[in-house]
Amino acid sequence: MCPFEVALKQIKIAELEEQMGAADFWHHQQAAQDVIGKVNALKRVTGAWQNLQEDCRDSLDFVELALEDADDEGLVQDAKASLESIRTRLDQLELTQLLGDKYDDHNAIISIHPGAGGLESQDWAEMLLRMYTRYSEQQGYGVEMLDYLPDVEAGIKSVTLLIKGEYAYGYLKSEKGVHRLVRISPYDSSGRRHTSFASVDVMPDVEEDAAIEVAPEDIRVDTYRASGAGGQHVNKTDSAVRITHLPSGIVVQCQNERSQHSNRLAAMKILKAKLLELQRRKQEEELSKIRGEQREIAWGSQIRSYVFHPYSLVKDHRTGFEMGNSGAVMDGELDGFIDAWLRRQASQARGE
Repeated sequence: MCPFEVALKQIKIAELEEQMGAADFWHHQQAAQDVIGKVNALKRVTGAWQNLQEDCRDSLDFVELALEDADDEGLVQDAKASLESIRTRLDQLELTQLLGDKYDDHNAIISIHPGAGGLESQDWAEMLLRMYTRYSEQQGYGVEMLDYLPDVEAGIKSVTLLIKGEYAYGYLKSEKGVHRLVRISPYDSSGRRHTSFASVDVMPDVEEDAAIEVAPEDIRVDTYRASGAGGQHVNKTDSAVRITHLPSGIVVQCQNERSQHSNRLAAMKILKAKLLELQRRKQEEELSKIRGEQREIAWGSQIRSYVFHPYSLVKDHRTGFEMGNSGAVMDGELDGFIDAWLRRQASQARGE
């Protein structure tokens, strides 16, 4: 980011802070919180770049001293470490600049569904749930379970998470697609190798987006008794909620919360995210017709393979990025995959 861009962001901060000084600023709580969130986000970006510029000047001083006294091994090592730190931070800030789409700074809604294969795929879906939970915790994101449907024997039939944090959707949108696992099955007494699939859908949380409106007459709300774990109260009351969007045919459900009201709010959040995704897909299809080219459809395509046997390897088929430590990946080390995907998207956008 050049000094001019930093200055533009500082001007934007000043404009928003002027709004915060208005007498009626807190009359609309949600709008006020949104403004404060934008100010804090802008300050983090401009502050990071300003700190980096100051540290660059300090590093140059280190380098000059090291050049003057090349025999001082400690000084040379300090200069190298300083430059390496600058390069790492610059890479991180450059990556943030790739998140320029409209909803990149939103929370993310992740849904995981096992593919065909029964217990194998259900167990794989649960492993992916753990992987994304670990990743989110490492990033300092909050994780809220919107819907969770376990299998009585093992694994999960479906799960929907709300990942709350700055640019959560921007980073996690790279995970959308089909994930493939190859391993020796713990459910196979013969010790044979199995291949399992699970699909991951990632949508921005757009609950407060005025562009996504759901008319009451366009939905049908059904209540029923939850079938999963959750105690006697869950099983004895019609707390689970299923919402059908009549114009599009989209159906969402939520049974994770104990109260019907909470489940309805969570289901509406998921519905709005799905409606936005439907809107975006239609726009992409129209663009494809105009351009006369076949565009990649992420949903339903195999994006990444996780091999546990006969060797350890996780490879992203879109970027070619791979890691030999599959255990670390399953513990949430996804930064390399996300970085490679975002840079690939930026290169394609530039026509490279």
